[in-house]
Amino acid sequence: MVLSRKNTVASGVVQLTLTDPRGDRVPEWSPGAHIDLVLPGDVIRQYSLCGDPADTSELVVAVLREPHSRGGSAFIHDKLSQGDVVSVRGPRNAFPMTGSDRYLFIAGGIGITPIIPMVARAAENDADWRLLHGGRTRGSMAFSADLAARHPGRVEIRPQNESGLLDLAGLFAEPDEFTAIYCCGPEPLITAVEKHAELWPASTLHVERFAGRSWAGQDRSFELRLARSGRTVSVPAAMSAVDALAGAGIEVPTSCREGVCGTCETVVLEGAPEHRDALLTEEERAEAEVFFPCVSRAKGPCLTVDL
Repeated sequence: MVLSRKNTVASGVVQLTLTDPRGDRVPEWSPGAHIDLVLPGDVIRQYSLCGDPADTSELVVAVLREPHSRGGSAFIHDKLSQGDVVSVRGPRNAFPMTGSDRYLFIAGGIGITPIIPMVARAAENDADWRLLHGGRTRGSMAFSADLAARHPGRVEIRPQNESGLLDLAGLFAEPDEFTAIYCCGPEPLITAVEKHAELWPASTLHVERFAGRSWAGQDRSFELRLARSGRTVSVPAAMSAVDALAGAGIEVPTSCREGVCGTCETVVLEGAPEHRDALLTEEERAEAEVFFPCVSRAKGPCLTVDL
């Protein structure tokens, strides 16, 4: 795709507008979806789409400059220019928006990006909704001022240097099974929201993380039985399942390798996965129908998968 526009939307945040070089329509997507940007050196980064799903002429993402960039955000901010051609994969949606009459949206910093089209969808459907956007400073919080202006009384902007942290204890004081909660932001925010929402029905909370969960358990070797090919691949304790498969000549599509993007989702036919991803809900984990071999393993000695 072509980078048609690149503009600064907040301190340390640039917005990228991507279009098809032939003028064709862009792929369809829904609120919560993201794309992969494939950058030089096979650097692949995921960014949530924050434009209008009804606009088939462009895909829009916003990128925060990470202070300890591993090459992705620094390249985008410093090297990528209007008119450049960028390889794009997707869109895919690992954070889909479900139907509800009432929504609570919680965003931290650049975590506002997947929430923007969700807010628009809720407003279009005349749902009852509320958005809380927290961040370090008002100047670093992209899009919140525009959202507040367009939706008076529904958007609360809480810069930490002005008003402290979000009042999650008050927000989750009374569980409500009819409110769908969508939260995206840095890990401390996600962890705090999950803790305060413990008394709410599990099905009400939906989160999207920037990075994978930490894991303190001990890695053990196991076997992957591949139902389609009839092969068995041994996964050593010190190797991921996706790397073991690649070593056996079986390529599984990957992107983030942290269990956050969903690219490598693989169907489980038999056995109990040890889920280490940041995607599945507790109900989905219990169902044990899929796992993400970039990070997840097997609880037992063997796992049979649809490969």
